[in-house]
Amino acid sequence: MTVVAAMASVKFETRAADCNRRARRARAFVLQLLIVVFPLFVVLFPIFVLAQANPAGFDDLVLRATAAREQNDVQQAIELYGQAVQLKPDWPDGWWFLGSLQYASDSYAAARDALSHFIELTPEGGPAFALRGLCEFETGEYTQSLKDIERGLSLGAANQPRNEKILRYHEALLLTRSGNFEAALQKYALFGGEKVPNPELLVGIGLAGLRTPLLPKELRADQQDLYSAAGNAAFQFISGNQKAAQEAFQDLFQRFPTTANAHYLYGYLLFPTDPDQAISEFRRELEVSPSNAAAQLMVAWDSLMRNNYSEALAYSKKALAEDPSLAVGQLVLGRAMVETGNVKDGVELLEKELQVDPNNLETHLALAKAYSKLGRKEDARHERLRCLEIEKSENAPNARP
Repeated sequence: MTVVAAMASVKFETRAADCNRRARRARAFVLQLLIVVFPLFVVLFPIFVLAQANPAGFDDLVLRATAAREQNDVQQAIELYGQAVQLKPDWPDGWWFLGSLQYASDSYAAARDALSHFIELTPEGGPAFALRGLCEFETGEYTQSLKDIERGLSLGAANQPRNEKILRYHEALLLTRSGNFEAALQKYALFGGEKVPNPELLVGIGLAGLRTPLLPKELRADQQDLYSAAGNAAFQFISGNQKAAQEAFQDLFQRFPTTANAHYLYGYLLFPTDPDQAISEFRRELEVSPSNAAAQLMVAWDSLMRNNYSEALAYSKKALAEDPSLAVGQLVLGRAMVETGNVKDGVELLEKELQVDPNNLETHLALAKAYSKLGRKEDARHERLRCLEIEKSENAPNARP
């Protein structure tokens, strides 16, 4: 993915419910899963399985558990399903119902464990991975939660718009907490359409926008206003209300003039449609926060695009000195080195970047040029052919945007 592509704008939506309605949201999520997803499991695990060498008393427990669940007697259903899976631990449907009902009753650790049993029996159960991820979010197992939610989404857990919103929201929160801020902002793209955004959603957007690796509940009370204001400004911009966004960002800058990443956020959002104004914001960010590596890298990239290679070299060196792990940092510095005559060191950085992102068209283009300068004709030819392959793949009818 190119830097320009990485800077693509996103559209934000509001979340379906706030933290004060967490229990109702949980039950609604589980209800969607039970209504829409469980019939698929019935196809995968036919009823006749129950009749195959069932332990004594098992069939009666299943009938009673089913009746309790259908009558919305959650606690009774949990007790009966628990007894049933103890009698027959290889019954996947029982673990599914037990875990989903425990989640709905806020018994997150128990639900996580029940769903783990289901996943052992059904390794491709996307909804179970997703629901286990939500359990882990509640128990504070954030790294595993993100893995499970992403695994669930990859296996089709977002079967309904409401389910997808809940999962994407948690995914964005967890990406922010792990420091993957741009990816988090992109995940918030689903949350648009409602005129009055949820306050917790705005704080979440603000955390990603101001590049703060925390969850909303981890913020101090005196920080809420700042992150809500930043989130609201970004929300207005991405919602297409440019005038309101401009006013909101100016208000943010006036109220919190020394806040790091505020100008960077505005520049990030402006970059796809107004790169000149975006670069002005990145430079303002460096006035507020001179060591901001992300802003330094964006100024370096812009300098490359304007053929100002010496400035690109200076800013990209500063950016990598501040944050060696910065995405595409080696690409920008490597290109700047090649353009300013240090081709050998530039190639070394570009080759390292290619190991991180083998399909980055910009890196292959830069290497083709660098190899040509070094007289490595066959390597340059190989890189040009690879560029054609990548472009063909990206332009294919079924290529993902």
